[in-house]
Parts: sequence; C-alpha cells; structure tokens
Amino acid sequence: MSKTRSELVVAITGMGPRGLSVLERLLVRLADRPGPAVSIWVVDPGEPGAGRIWRTDQPPWFLMNTAAGEVSMYSGDPDDGPPRAGAGPSLHQWLSAGGAGPQWTDMGESGYAPRACYGKYLRDVFDNLVAHKPDHVTVHSVQSRVERVERRDGRLRLVTRSGRIVFADKLVLTTGHPVTVPGAEERALIEHAAGLPDVRYVRGDSAADLDLAPVRAGEPVGVVGLGLTFLDVVMALTVGRGGEFGSGPSGDVRYRPSGREPRIFAGSRSGLPMLARGVNQKAPKYRYEPRFLTPGALAEARRRARRQTGSAQLDFRRDVLPLLQLEVEHVYYTTLVRDRAGEEAAAQFARVHLACARRRRSEVFEKALVEFGIAHAVPIDLERTARPFSGRHWTGRDEFHRHVLGLLRDDLAEARQGNVHGPVKAALDILRDLRGAVRAAVDHGGLRPGSHRDDFLGWFTPINTMVSAGPPAVRTAQVRALVEAGVLHLAGPSLRVGLAPGGFLLDSPQVEDTAQVVTTLIDARIPRPSVRHDASPLTRQLLADGLISEYVNATPGTGDRFATGAVATTRAPFHAIGADGRAHPDLYVLGIPTENLRWFTQIGNGRPGPLSAFHADADAIAADVLAGSATTAAGPAGNGFAHGEKVHVGRRLVCVAGGDHGRR
Repeated sequence: MSKTRSELVVAITGMGPRGLSVLERLLVRLADRPGPAVSIWVVDPGEPGAGRIWRTDQPPWFLMNTAAGEVSMYSGDPDDGPPRAGAGPSLHQWLSAGGAGPQWTDMGESGYAPRACYGKYLRDVFDNLVAHKPDHVTVHSVQSRVERVERRDGRLRLVTRSGRIVFADKLVLTTGHPVTVPGAEERALIEHAAGLPDVRYVRGDSAADLDLAPVRAGEPVGVVGLGLTFLDVVMALTVGRGGEFGSGPSGDVRYRPSGREPRIFAGSRSGLPMLARGVNQKAPKYRYEPRFLTPGALAEARRRARRQTGSAQLDFRRDVLPLLQLEVEHVYYTTLVRDRAGEEAAAQFARVHLACARRRRSEVFEKALVEFGIAHAVPIDLERTARPFSGRHWTGRDEFHRHVLGLLRDDLAEARQGNVHGPVKAALDILRDLRGAVRAAVDHGGLRPGSHRDDFLGWFTPINTMVSAGPPAVRTAQVRALVEAGVLHLAGPSLRVGLAPGGFLLDSPQVEDTAQVVTTLIDARIPRPSVRHDASPLTRQLLADGLISEYVNATPGTGDRFATGAVATTRAPFHAIGADGRAHPDLYVLGIPTENLRWFTQIGNGRPGPLSAFHADADAIAADVLAGSATTAAGPAGNGFAHGEKVHVGRRLVCVAGGDHGRR
C-alpha cells in the first residue's frame, strides 16, 4: 500500500565512528532546519556508536593509536550547553571529566587510551546525540545487520538479519572493516590445520575478535605480521596471561613472565616491528600547512602530465614523491637548525630551503647546510628507514636479535625527543599531517593505474605506515623487553610460511638456522577490504544486483587498468556508482569499503578544532541527504517490526513483540 508522506526516512548501516559522524552532521544541520519530520534508522549488530572494532568489552591492554587530545567525534568544541551534535568534548576532555571512570582522569592530552575507553566515549556521543536531537527528528537504533537492499516503489527496502524491514529514502553505507572470503593460499592453511590434531590457524581480524584462549602455555605460536595487530596479539598472550612489565635497574622496561605465556615466533616482509611514534608535542588543534605538496604544485603536475601523456593522471614516483620528500626534508633540517641555533635561525633556514627547492638550486642548499652547521646530518631515506634489513644476512637468531634490539633502542631514543623537537620523528610525523595533501594527489584516479598499484599501494603505503603510523613508544619498549625475556622471537625479514607434518613452518632466508615449527599460526594482518572478497551478504547482494560496483582505475586508450577492490563512488557526497556506470542519488558509501578509491579511510575519529576531513566527509553526505528531501514522497508507509527485536527510539528502548510496541 502507498500513500503520500511528508516524512524523510534516512538509514545508516554501520554505526561505528563513520556512521556516527554522518548521524552527528545530519543532526547539526537538522537543528538549524525545522520542518517536516525526519526519521533516522541506524543499524549495526554491535554497540551503537562503538560498532564492532571499538566495542566496550575489550581488555584494557588494547590501546588506541592516536593521542587522546587529537580525538573528537563532535564537529565543534564544547560550549555552555549539553554535549550534542556540533558541540562536545574531545576524548581527552571526556576522560578528564571521569567519563570512563576515575582511573583515566589523569591521562594527558598526549596519552593513549584503551580502545574500550574510546568505545565508551563513542557510545556516550551516540547517547548525547539522541538525547539532544531536534524535536522533529526520531532516531531508531536497530541491533542487527542489514542483509539485503532492493528498490521498491521508488524507495530502498532494507531487510535485516532479525527480519526487520525498513523503507528508506536515503541509505548511507558505513560498514567498516569487512570479513573476507579466504583466498587460495589461506584456504590451504585452513585445510592443513583442520587435518591435524592440536593444530590451529587463526584468520586475520581485529585482535579483540581473535580466539586466542585455546593457545597453551609454552606452545610454539607463529604470528604473521609485525604491525599494530601483532602488538595487540602479543599483549593478549603476555599481559593477558598475567605477565607484567616493570622497570629494570637502569630504568629500562623489563618483562616478568607469569609462566602461562606461549613461545611466540613472529615475522613479516620487513622483519621489523613498527617504529614508534614520537612523543606527541603538538597541540590538539595543530594543523600543518604544506610547503611543497600544495594544490598549486599538483595542478601544475597535472598540466605537465597532460602535455606529456594526454592524461592528467600522475606518476607517483615522478610527480608526487619528490614533493613529499621535500616536505620531510624541510621539517628535518629546520628542526635540526632550531635545536642547534634557535627559532630565528630556523626561520631563516626555512626560507633558504624553500627558495632553493622551488628554484632547484641544490648547490645553494648544500652551502646553506654548511653555513647553518648541519652539513653532517644524515638525510632521511624513507625506504631505508622502513626496510633496514634489505640485502643483509645473519648467522642466527641471536645475532639478528642483537641487531633489532639496537635498532629499536635507537628508535626509542628518537621517539623520546618528540614529534616537534626531535628532528627524525618530527620529519616522519609530518607524513601523518600530509595525508590530506596525498589524498588530493591519489584519490579518484589521480594516479596512473600502474603507478597507483605498484608505486603507491605496493611500495609507498607500507613504508609510510611503518615510519609514521606506528605505536606509542611504550609499546616499542615492551617489544624489546619481551625479546630480551625470551618470550618473543623475531623470525627475520622476508618471512616464509610453509606446511609441516606437525603444524606450520616459519623461516627467513636472511637469517640462518631459524626454521621453527609452530602448532598455532595467527595472521596478525587486518584483511584488505575488497568488494569482490567481502563475505557480507549485503555487499555480495548489492554487487550482484548492480547497485554497487568495483572501482577500476583506467587510463583511456592505453589498456592500463587496475581493479582496486574499492566500491566505486562519486566524489563528495560519495554516491554509489552502479554496474551501469550511473550514480545513485539515494545511496552513499563512506569509509573503508572505498579504500583504494580513496586513501587511508580507516581513520576512526575526527579532531578538535576546524572541521577535519573526517567530519567534512560526513557533512557532505548530510548536506546532500537533506538538500534532496522533498515535502512529499510516494511509497509504502511504515516500517515492519520483527518479533522480539530490541529497538531504541529516541531515548526509549522498545521491545517489539508480535507487532505491538512494548516498553522496557
């Protein structure tokens, strides 16, 4: 049955940080826009606001990777009113006020909160958004998973796993990290483990979702990957088993085993645990203004590319990387001069470097290095910093361990100097501040397909992650302590994983006599998002029905193509592009499903201060959703309720039983 309606119905599937940001900006705009009723349905099987990744029942040893003062889900600072859409505390301000309990009130702006604390903050943000929403807006929160979306009478019909049916005028997909279908190599590992007693293979996922309980004390356990998830896995198998970190006689970090730990053997392509972030010395509202990787420089590069190739697409190594390297170089040398001679000299050197770089006068720059007393400084080599073991060999694990421990010791010393006053960490941290500028160069087919795939994603992105997106320094110190305690063994670079009669064989071709059979193998790498390999029934259905499509980066007339795995969308406001190549004005996709169409979409927070890119993305969608809301629309009236389903309507929790609304 159809009837004329005045209500606008918006659905958001996925209520982690990205979905929450869209809800927040919708409510900001609706507060200034009294008018017809708006109904917003938010659907997620996890906790509203926190979602799966940030759920609140995680143990406290899983830490965030962003300083608390740099995190805010509100798109405006707090004011004299209650926390609400557009005005609320940062994570640090909320913790200081006791939001997560008295044990976290003393955490400084540069501290790193447990993920569970952030999950509680996200839930509190959601509750505040709903509690202080405009009167003409209703928010329904459904704890289920959307499994099917189809067009029906000019609207989108959503079907959840619990049986609910929602008819929406607009749908925003913010589904976050996917669970993927295993590929051929992974299937071989799964089948091998299934055929052996007491042998397990644990697929990659968020650390909180990995089943590590069956791991036995003293069992040889292999970990593939040395990134952030590796650190979480190691903490779960050590601190989570009763081990403790303390201080040694010289103040260094030491580990006291509980006796319940397994023997951990870990490795990766680089063989190096992620380098520590410099101690944060930047204010929460700090923003970096690029000197070289500017919109003007990129526009000139595109004009040059078009003249040379007929396409405005860039070559990353030729057109973008030199500008990035100049930014890193500028911060590095300027910080060295500031440390040696003060602010005035640093400002003078910065002007000289800018002029030399723009005029390509390398000989003048070399003279400036001598004049300012920093000719001895070793230039930063990003690849060498991230891949220090390339081409090297060791006679055994002990020798390799000594090398790694020394490298991590030096890295910690640089990290303690900070990301403003320490030359190395200040320079590397600038790569984080330049993410927006990099996106302007690479997003939406900004690079030629081969360069996008090989130079940017295959070469630069892992290097960038290693040198600029690492853990707080305390984690690096703890890794050193675990190696010294004999609990953690680093297998070496170019890790190889094979099948063995008693489990899995780990070894490195660069370290002699390191072959190790493990009976549990843990993949500590977050699965790469891919619309083709996503196991979600919703994604598979949308793809099969042509409502969404995969973004293929292609240069016309050349045959150069790169199937990225990303969901194809327009630029902001990120309308989904269907299999017919047309954009759907009522369907939006934001965040991780679009990774490789856009870069570094796994960011899970905004920042205090001016509207960050995280909030700006959400605001673009909110503006478009409301701009197209007509006063009347035709379609089925009402939304179906599943028997026994819990639904939050505004601040009320409603239990739906047999179609009747029962309050609890």
